[in-house]
Amino acid sequence: MNKYIKRLVSISTAFVLLTMIWSACSYKPNKLYSDAEQYANIYPAYEGTVIPRNIAPLNFMIREEGSRFIVRFAIAGKDSFDISCKGKVQIPLKKWKRLLDKYPNDQLNISIFAKHASGWMRYQPLQFTIAEEIIDPYLAYRLIEPGYESWGKMGIYQRCLENFDETPVMLNRLTDQSCMNCHSFCNNSPQTMLFHIRKYHAGTLLVKDGNVSKINTRAQGMLSAGVYPRWHPEGRYVAFSANTTRQIFHSSHTNKVEVFDEASDIVIYDTETNAVFTNSLIHSSQSFETFPEWSPDGRYLYFCSAKARPMPHEYDSLRYDLLRIAFDASTGSFGNRVDTLVSSALTGKSVAHARVSPDDKYVVFCMSDYGTFPVWHREADLYLLNLETDEIRNLTEINSNQSETYNSWSTNGRWIVFSSRRMDGTFTRPYICYFDTEGNAHKPFLLPQKDPMYYDFSMKSFNIPEFITGKVEISPYEFAKAAKGNAIDAILR
Repeated sequence: MNKYIKRLVSISTAFVLLTMIWSACSYKPNKLYSDAEQYANIYPAYEGTVIPRNIAPLNFMIREEGSRFIVRFAIAGKDSFDISCKGKVQIPLKKWKRLLDKYPNDQLNISIFAKHASGWMRYQPLQFTIAEEIIDPYLAYRLIEPGYESWGKMGIYQRCLENFDETPVMLNRLTDQSCMNCHSFCNNSPQTMLFHIRKYHAGTLLVKDGNVSKINTRAQGMLSAGVYPRWHPEGRYVAFSANTTRQIFHSSHTNKVEVFDEASDIVIYDTETNAVFTNSLIHSSQSFETFPEWSPDGRYLYFCSAKARPMPHEYDSLRYDLLRIAFDASTGSFGNRVDTLVSSALTGKSVAHARVSPDDKYVVFCMSDYGTFPVWHREADLYLLNLETDEIRNLTEINSNQSETYNSWSTNGRWIVFSSRRMDGTFTRPYICYFDTEGNAHKPFLLPQKDPMYYDFSMKSFNIPEFITGKVEISPYEFAKAAKGNAIDAILR
C-alpha cells in the first residue's frame, strides 16, 4: 500500500512538474492582454499591400520590445493560425498557402502580441488584401555588385515566387568571369529567350525550340552588337539597340556617375534568316534611338529617341521622347511615319524603359531629369501612359525619393515588378505591386525572402527583374559550353 501511495505521489508530482514546464513554455496570450493604439513596426513594411494568392510567405522582423511574440494570421471570423517567435517571423509555407488559396479576394489580418514583464500587449492588426489573380511563378534577374567598372561574381538567377527556391540560369565563373546581361524572354516564356556575354566569349546566347546557339549580332556597319533586346510576340524577330556607351564621374553631384550614349540606333534581328535589318526612321545619325519595345499584338515598335548632341559636353541636356512606329511582321517592314507618345519638350524629362501592358491599354516607363541611364538618378520615377486617353501621370503610389527604374509586367497584366533603390540608395531591389483593372497601382511589396534579414546582409543588386511563366531548364553548363563555342555571324539584310 505504501508503495502504491509513493508511486501515486510520484506520478502526481511528475504531472505537476510537466504542467509547470508546459505552462512556462506556452506563450499564448491570455484574455488579460491590453490593446495598443499603434501598429507594430515590422520589416520589411509589407502591411497594407495587395498580395497574390500564390506568393511565398511574407516573412518579416518585429521591431518592437518584447521577450516573446505571438503572431496570428486570420481571415476574420473564418480561419486562422498562430506562430510563436522572438521577433523573426518565418511563416510555415503549408499554413500560409492554405489560407491564401482558400480565401482569395478576402482580407488577411495579422495580429501581433508582445510579451512584457507586465503581461501581454496586442498591437493594432495589420491588413493585407489577397488578390484572386495569381502572379507568374518565376522571376529572373541578374545579381551583381553595384559597381562602376568592375565586378566579381555575377550570375543570372531564377527565383520561384511560390517558395524560396533560387537557381542559377548562368554564372560568370563558368566563362572566365565574363560579364553577362540583358536577359530577355519572348512572352515571358523560358522556352524562348536570350542573353549577352561580354568581354571573354562575347556573343548573344539564343534559345529557341530547346536549342542554344551563339550569335554575333554585330553585322557590318553596326555601332555595336545588339543591346537591350525585346522579342516580337510571334518569336521570330528581336529588336535591339546598338549603342556606343561611355560613363563619367562627378566629384560633387547628387548622382555620382553618369552613363550615356555617344550614338545609338535600333536594329531588328531575324532568328529565321540570321539577318539584321533596320529603317531610316529608327536608325539615324541625327538621333539617338534606344530601348525598343513591342506592342502585345506585334503591330507596333515603341522606342526612345533623342536629338543627337555632342557628348559628353551636353549630357545633361539630352532628353528622350517615347515614339512608336507601325510594323508588319509578315513582310518585316515598317510604316512610313513615327508618332510621338511622350514628348520631352512638354514634360521637361527624359524617357527610358517603356513596357506595354499585355492588354495594350497602358505603358509604364521611367522618367528622369535627363539622360538614358536612370538607375543612377535619384529623381527617376515610374510613370503611366494611358493609351486610350493619352493621359500621363506619375505613379506616386509606388515611387519613392530614390530611383525607380526597370519594370516588367506579369502575363495577366495584374502585377508589375520594378527596380528600386529606396532601401539604402545604393542597391537595387525588386518590388512588386498589384495593378488593378481601373489602371491603379497599389502599394508595392519587397520580394520576400526566407530570412527577412536577407537584404541587410546581401551585397548584390538585383538587375533587370523579368517575370517568367516557368523554370529555365537549360543548365548553366550547357550555356557555358555554347558560350565557349564559335558565334554565328549575323548578316546585314
